[in-house]
Amino acid sequence: MEEVLELWPQVHRCAVCRGPRITPHPALTPLGKSVVNYKAFNYGRDSEMHPLLSTQWSLGNTGNVLEGHASEFRAAGFWAASPACTELETVMMDWLGKMLKLPEAFLAGEAGEGGGVIQGSASEATLMALLAARTKATRRLQAASPGLTQGAIMEKLVAYSSDQAHSSVERAGLIGGVKMKAIPSDGKFAMRGSALQEAMERDKAEGLIPFFVVATLGTTSCCSFDSLLEVGPICNKEDMWLHIDAAYAGSSFICPEFRHLLNGVEFADSFNFNPHKWLLVNFDCSAMWVKKRTDLIGAFKLDPVYLKHSHQDSGLITDYRHWQLPLGRRFRSLKMWFVFRMYGVKGLQAYIRKHVQLAHEFEHLLHQDPRFEICAEVTLGLVCFRLKGSNKLNEALLERINGTKKIHLVPCHLRDKFVLRFAICSRTVESAHVRLAWEHINQLASDLLGAEKE
Repeated sequence: MEEVLELWPQVHRCAVCRGPRITPHPALTPLGKSVVNYKAFNYGRDSEMHPLLSTQWSLGNTGNVLEGHASEFRAAGFWAASPACTELETVMMDWLGKMLKLPEAFLAGEAGEGGGVIQGSASEATLMALLAARTKATRRLQAASPGLTQGAIMEKLVAYSSDQAHSSVERAGLIGGVKMKAIPSDGKFAMRGSALQEAMERDKAEGLIPFFVVATLGTTSCCSFDSLLEVGPICNKEDMWLHIDAAYAGSSFICPEFRHLLNGVEFADSFNFNPHKWLLVNFDCSAMWVKKRTDLIGAFKLDPVYLKHSHQDSGLITDYRHWQLPLGRRFRSLKMWFVFRMYGVKGLQAYIRKHVQLAHEFEHLLHQDPRFEICAEVTLGLVCFRLKGSNKLNEALLERINGTKKIHLVPCHLRDKFVLRFAICSRTVESAHVRLAWEHINQLASDLLGAEKE
């Protein structure tokens, strides 16, 4: 095997302006010389694509040339100024929805009530869903009790998510001005229906109004899956908006063997995942679907005279300016079109399966060493592990791993345990990289344990 260079690129000074330039690792320039002279602000971007970098999750990379083409096109945010951007996005979201085998209610089709939109991130999608749910609940309560003020309702609204949900869910609650409560997860770090029901009944008894639930499929810490088949019926019965955050894991649902992880999506009001994480689409590209577009549009639709056009009330076009926080938007769907046409469904499925296989290979190596323990079920491309021992010991191991700059890991806490996460991230990662990473971790663990005995 060829000698592996250090992960981090070297910084040099430009001979002309004396500003910092970066010479990236050769493995990071698959398109050749056209992308070698990165500016210093691309430092982290270069490193993020390295096959030995195990960050939070994978990051799509179809090449900066395609990203550049997509970025050249700007959409003013409404159909009249950029019909091609809008029409292609609608078609691409339906294509992707069919790849996932989403229920027809989520697709735009020719006359569907639902549809998809590309947001900038899963954080934006969660916030949009929460704000739409808040508006829907407020209007429903005011219709039943006209004397209720918006302020009085807002004080009582309460939303729920698993205690394993991403921090962006809590942030959505802060921005939306509503209470967000964490539901204790079970032994597999999943939110169960019984725990949600118990919390909801307790809050209702205290006069609060449950209105919104976020179910996570593939949590950031350990890739656990909330029980949609238990949580979904409760949300439907109690008239609570159910939003599914599958930011990382959602890409895997295009594979038939992983589609069962999405069972229960029919109960959801909105669903989101990030093609820019594991579907080879460059950042940013976060796919969000809603069952009823009127719920989303009704919360955000504003029509100042300077944005009006003759087609807006025809019922024949989509104005994505009502589906998102900003007015302007990029031609993100063009990136999706490039990737789908370049790889095809089978190519994307093969890419995901390869990552899952490599994760299980790393899991197998861990099982052979009794000094380590695996802390969560390995379902997709993430392995959570630690040395048997104290948190302090594992913190020291992580410091040694990342300090050498040969590989990079990101930690998490699972209950009271400090855990290391090995995520298969890079498009170019191979079995040799996994074995190299394991040998490096193994050696550093031996050195650390030897030093502890002295």
